[in-house]
Amino acid sequence: MGKELFGTDGIRGIPGTEPLDDATLYATGRALGLYLRREHAAPRVLIGMDTRESGPHLAAMIAAGLATSGVKVAFAGVITTPGVACVVRQDKFQAGVVISASHNPYHDNGVKVFSGAGMKLPDAVEEEIEADIFRLRAEAPPKRTPALATDETLDADYLKFLRGRVLPGAKLAGMRVVLDCANGAAYKLGPELFRSLGADVIATHVQPDGKNINAGCGSLHTASLEKRVVAERAQLGVAFDGDADRALFVSGTGRLVNGDAVLLAAARYLKSKGQLKGNRIVATSMSNLGLERALAHEGIALARTAVGDRYVLEEMLRSGNVLGGEQSGHVIFLDDCPAGDGLLTALKMASLVSMNGSLEALVEGLKDFPQKILNVKVRSKPPLETLPEVSRALAEARSALGENGRIVLRYSGTEPLARVMVEAEREADVTRFSESLAAALRSSIGA
Repeated sequence: MGKELFGTDGIRGIPGTEPLDDATLYATGRALGLYLRREHAAPRVLIGMDTRESGPHLAAMIAAGLATSGVKVAFAGVITTPGVACVVRQDKFQAGVVISASHNPYHDNGVKVFSGAGMKLPDAVEEEIEADIFRLRAEAPPKRTPALATDETLDADYLKFLRGRVLPGAKLAGMRVVLDCANGAAYKLGPELFRSLGADVIATHVQPDGKNINAGCGSLHTASLEKRVVAERAQLGVAFDGDADRALFVSGTGRLVNGDAVLLAAARYLKSKGQLKGNRIVATSMSNLGLERALAHEGIALARTAVGDRYVLEEMLRSGNVLGGEQSGHVIFLDDCPAGDGLLTALKMASLVSMNGSLEALVEGLKDFPQKILNVKVRSKPPLETLPEVSRALAEARSALGENGRIVLRYSGTEPLARVMVEAEREADVTRFSESLAAALRSSIGA
């Protein structure tokens, strides 16, 4: 049975409308609580949120549903998504809930649920909870919900965990770092973490007002960070997204470094220490062919999964690989944590820069193939192979590119979009085939 509410990254929408209306939110808390009560005698759930103005109300409505189902709730206030996953695991909560829409604009929001192991719930469990949500939506939600009291000690638990993950031999004292915190969940934790380790921190976009999360800043808008790193003569720049489950980096010369390059640098380090199990890492279909070839040159294999960190993690758990991630900057260091964590990744990269001198040296030899990603608004999401015009355009492109290029067509898991990704050795081929595929999609199912 397919899921209607849970997408690849939880439940997403616009607060006040389905599925983020009060009735569905309350039912979600109720359903999660009932599931946990079936599994545990006295379950506890941790709730955290990013800085969106709608967050407190959504958190309170979920908490009310959980309480009605007999579940004890703790509230971390504003904290990163991986921070919730970490504290759930460390402090033995039975589940965690994050109110966030990650890198989306402030008017969107969402509900992400983690298991007691700090991982996203399996599809079968989400389906079970969904069935109860639909059954319980008829219950009237409370007209008033008390404000949740924040437990400040939970931040301290998370920061202590992170400080223990600095690489052996690294010294961050005196390192000048520029942090773009996207006016999001890392606005306090990011600067506090790096300052506690002695770094010279210039913190930007750390004045959230409920509406400015991700607005012209953070990992989707890195131009200002690139300039600031050079102007401040910093050794490293870090751009988080709204919930800080991912990070992108800027070198001292202003060069942007994405998740592919982070995977290469981390894989090289882990292999040099004999810690890269199987000499293999996991990425998605969106990672550049250049990464695959650079890794192969180092004797490291690359396994690809569908887009989404949950699929990367599933393959890592299945295969025993310890490093995986996405081009977008979502990186999983499985020996430390089963969730992608922007702050953890930033610590690892700052550690490597402190030991190697520059970010450029860490990613030397990575030559990106020209790549283009186009988003096409769609009115529906039928299986792509059932669209004759799209199938013809795809067959033509694959025949022309052969082994010197890659094509990925997929639907967004959270928005009404189809995504076209084409990469090839020649820019002209990238442009030609990405546009022909996008045109076929618009003609077939464009909104």
